[in-house]
Amino acid sequence: MTETPPQRGAPLYLDDLQVGLRFGSGTHPIDAQQITAFADSFDPQPFHLDHEAAQDSLFGGLAASGWHTAAITMRLLVEGGLPIAGGIIGAGAEVTWPRPTRPGDVLQVDSEVLEITPSRSKPDRGIVTLRSETRNQRGEILQVLTSRLVVPRRPLNG
Repeated sequence: MTETPPQRGAPLYLDDLQVGLRFGSGTHPIDAQQITAFADSFDPQPFHLDHEAAQDSLFGGLAASGWHTAAITMRLLVEGGLPIAGGIIGAGAEVTWPRPTRPGDVLQVDSEVLEITPSRSKPDRGIVTLRSETRNQRGEILQVLTSRLVVPRRPLNG
């Protein structure tokens, strides 16, 4: 299994990928202010907004919205964790959150190519199935994202 993509940093096409290829992202520290600001705008539930209310919740303390974790995951992938030519274009996904993201966590994403399917009807692209695990500084998995991505083939003149 290949641990890192060829020519790190160069945009990758469908033809450059192989099953088992792995990618690692940079990191993103998260604090209570980020958690409550995101929740205030997009997921205004008490366990994302208020320390005291969160203590009495299923989470037992302030926890980031799963959608906040997903948004950070996307940013980490876009900023270098997945250098796909033409950008990261989703065609569907499944996401799970086995643990909550907490203030003080430092998130990092590790991804692996699971499947590559060249398109029969559109020969300029294919679908790549990718598993991305978002972990904290202790290596605990906070989110698992299995996504199907539209990836272009290398242009004939390139």
